[in-house]
Amino acid sequence: MGTMIQQYKLQESDYRGERFANFHTDIKGNNDLLSITRPDIIEAIHKAYLDAGADIIETNTFSANAISQADYDMQDLSYEMNLESARIARKVVDEYTANPERPCYVAGAMGPTTKVASLSPDVNNPGYRGVTFDELKDAYYEQARA
Repeated sequence: MGTMIQQYKLQESDYRGERFANFHTDIKGNNDLLSITRPDIIEAIHKAYLDAGADIIETNTFSANAISQADYDMQDLSYEMNLESARIARKVVDEYTANPERPCYVAGAMGPTTKVASLSPDVNNPGYRGVTFDELKDAYYEQARA
């Protein structure tokens, strides 16, 4: 998904759309947000994969968890990002599965977070962790629920 998005050579304004036109921080590179601001692009990518013969497409949600989205101060949008991403993928697959000889499926993508629970981000405090197990559990639960 990421390499396909890169081919569009998107600018900051593409990521922002109207809804986030005045957002207080840069959001270029937040590919998961495109399911909200540029669903046309995500839909086109899904169609390209299915046209190429894929039977399973993934949702555009690799980093759509609250922990990773905190890097953009968009952690509160995690559920919406996942829900919209699933809706887009489902819509495209439903169009293709109208032909019963071509079953297609949607897989929910859940990637790693931007914080690590197994290592300390502070070299002077090896026991410190930037995220707890419960925070990871809650972030992934919210992502999967959507």
